[in-house]
Amino acid sequence: MKQSILLILFILTFNFFGFTQEPQNAVPETNQKSLKHWQDLRFGMFIHWGPVSLRGTEIGWSRGVQVPVEDYDALYKEFNPVLFNAHNWVKTAKDAGMKYIVMVTKHHDGFCLWPSEYTDYDIASTPYGKDVLRQLADECQKQGIVFGTYYSVLDWHHPDYTTRHGNDPRPVDKSDMNKYIEYMYNQLAELVNNYHTKILWFDGEWEKSWTHDEGIKLYKYCRSLDDELLINNRVDKGRKGMQGMSKSGFAGDFGTPEQEIGNFSSLPWESCITICKQWAWKPNDEMKSLNQLIHTLALSAGGNGNLLLNVGPMLDGRIEQRQISRLKEVGDWLKIYGESIYNTKGGPYIPTEKLASTYHGNKVYIHLLEWPEEKFSVPEITAYKVKNIRILNGEVLKFKKEKKQIIIELPENPPDPDDTVIEITLNKELLSTFEPIQFGK
Repeated sequence: MKQSILLILFILTFNFFGFTQEPQNAVPETNQKSLKHWQDLRFGMFIHWGPVSLRGTEIGWSRGVQVPVEDYDALYKEFNPVLFNAHNWVKTAKDAGMKYIVMVTKHHDGFCLWPSEYTDYDIASTPYGKDVLRQLADECQKQGIVFGTYYSVLDWHHPDYTTRHGNDPRPVDKSDMNKYIEYMYNQLAELVNNYHTKILWFDGEWEKSWTHDEGIKLYKYCRSLDDELLINNRVDKGRKGMQGMSKSGFAGDFGTPEQEIGNFSSLPWESCITICKQWAWKPNDEMKSLNQLIHTLALSAGGNGNLLLNVGPMLDGRIEQRQISRLKEVGDWLKIYGESIYNTKGGPYIPTEKLASTYHGNKVYIHLLEWPEEKFSVPEITAYKVKNIRILNGEVLKFKKEKKQIIIELPENPPDPDDTVIEITLNKELLSTFEPIQFGK
C-alpha cells in the first residue's frame, strides 16, 4: 500500500513538472516594446546589393544558372563601388519617408558585406576594401533611421552547408552542417555586437538542411545577444509560401509576405516588395509608378502591416537617380498624409482595391484609392458617433447617417490623384476590439 502511494505521488510530481516546466523547443515571447515601435514606423527600405551588380543578374539565384559558379564566385575580386556614399543612401530613405533600413549583409551566395573574422569571402577582400556595413550603420544612427540586417541561413558558397544549388559541382559528402551553424552563429554575433542591428531579417529557411529545432535555437541565441531584437519568421519553418504569415509553435516575431501585400490581420507582418522587378540591380528594369507605390503603402498599413520597399544599387555604389526621384515623390506624399500611415493600426474597414483605412486615437483615415463615381458611403462603426469629416489637411465635408451608412459628400474631383485621404473624427478613441468591417456591406 505504501509503495502504491509513493508511486502515485511520483507520477503526479512528474506530470506536474512536465507540464509546468518550459519545453526545450518553446518559443520565447516577442519583445512587445520593440514590436510596437517597429509597427509604428510602417515604412522601411530593403537593400539587395553585392558583387553580382557587376553582371546585373539576380543576387544568389543567378549563381550557376545565369552566371557560371566559377565566374560568380570570383566577382568580388572586381567589386569596387567607389561611388558608394552611405550618407546619400540613408538620405534617400529618409527623403522617401522611410523610418528603417534592412541591409542584405549575406545572401544565398555567401558573400559578406562586412569584414568578417570568419571568412575571406567578404568586403575586405575586394578592391574597395572598406567596411560598407559600418558606414551604413553609423549613418543610420546619425540620421535617426533604425538599422536592420538581412542574413541568409542557407549559404551555397560555404563548403560545410549541406545543400548545393545551380549546377555547383562541389561534393557534399564532406560537408558538416554543425560546423556551418557554428560559423553562422559567430557571424550573427558580429552583426549584433559590432553593428548593433535592431532587426534580424532571416531568409533561406526552406531547404532540408535547416530544421524547426535549429530555428528555435537560433531565435533564442539571437535574443540572448540582445533581447530587444526583432526577428522575422524566416528564422524557422513556420511561413506559408510567399504569403509568409507565421504559424503557431514556430519562432519569429512577424510574418514576411513577399512581392504581395499581406492579408488584414492582427498578427504583425511586413510585405517585402521591389521598386522594380528584380531584387538586385538590373539595367533598365521596369520601375513601379508613384500610384502603385502609394497604393501599396496604403494597403499595407490598412491591412495592419509594414512595407519594406527594396532598391538595388548599381555596381558603382549609387542608387539610380530615377529610383531616388520616385522615392522622393513618395516622401512628398507622406509629408502631407503621413499621419494616416505612421503610428496607426489597420482598420476598421477591411482593405479592398478601392479603399484602405487606418486609425489612431479617435481618428479614422479612409484612403480612397479609386475616386467614387457616385455618392460615397462607408458602414457606421457600432457604438461610435461621427463628430467631423474632412479631407486630411483640407476642407470639411458634409455627411449624414442613413441606414447604418455614413454618406459623405465629396468634391467633384479628387484632391489627390493617387490617394485622397479622408479623416473621420469619432466621439471617442477607437479601440482595437472592434469587429472588422467589410466595405460595401
